[in-house]
Amino acid sequence: MSTTPSTILLGAIAGDVLGSVYEWHNTKRTDINLFDPRCDFTDDTVMTIAVARWLTSDPTRHPHTLTATMKDLGRRYFDRGYGARFFRWLHDSRSLPYNSWGNGSAMRVSGAGAAAATLEEALLTAETSAAVTHNHPEGIKGAQATAAAIFLARTGSSKKDIRQYVESTFGYDLHHTCDELRPGYQFDVSCQGSVPQALIAFLDSTDYEQCIRLAISLGGDSDTIACMAGGVAAACYGTMPQDIVSFVLRRLPQEFRQAMQEFDSLFGPRP
Repeated sequence: MSTTPSTILLGAIAGDVLGSVYEWHNTKRTDINLFDPRCDFTDDTVMTIAVARWLTSDPTRHPHTLTATMKDLGRRYFDRGYGARFFRWLHDSRSLPYNSWGNGSAMRVSGAGAAAATLEEALLTAETSAAVTHNHPEGIKGAQATAAAIFLARTGSSKKDIRQYVESTFGYDLHHTCDELRPGYQFDVSCQGSVPQALIAFLDSTDYEQCIRLAISLGGDSDTIACMAGGVAAACYGTMPQDIVSFVLRRLPQEFRQAMQEFDSLFGPRP
């Protein structure tokens, strides 16, 4: 199977867009309307594009370049639901990381797994992309686990192997199902309280659309859980339903679509 890097980015972005209306209006159902006209991209998408631009434009992958790119896009798309601490960071000239363990590090990391030539590269890029803000060990771990799952899915690892690697490397317990998690799961923006749930939604699914429905049905930080799960699902399944692709692309600025094209041009279809 060969999956274009932008398919993985779009898989994450689509999860954000489709989950956006459920973040503050949680559902515990899977039979939802994915194509709600109120769906729109949030900060998850903006920062996913920022990381992709960084990877495309800076072969040295210097954190200062990423910081500048994140601040440029974040300040221009300033009304997309950023967390309070991240919003302050966007407008602080010092640009210091703030020891966050939030899932903002994992929601933006799909490009690291999509572009990496090796698992080690995916882990290092994920750490660098997280540490400019989320330099807490849990923030870095969440980003690395997500990027690693994307890389492994993209390169043909089985779900069993992905589960085993993530559990043994990062200590997340992935031996649950969405049906088991759903009744008691509550809003949690920490990496440790949302990354495992996103990965379980992927592991529980049989195709991209079902993954997104499962992720949203857990409740909680729905757009971010679906964003994280969606990147892994797109990497694994290789394709997305065309109605989802069309619906999401219509909601993205031209510069975001262009950024994904440039990402493909540099990294090409990856085995």
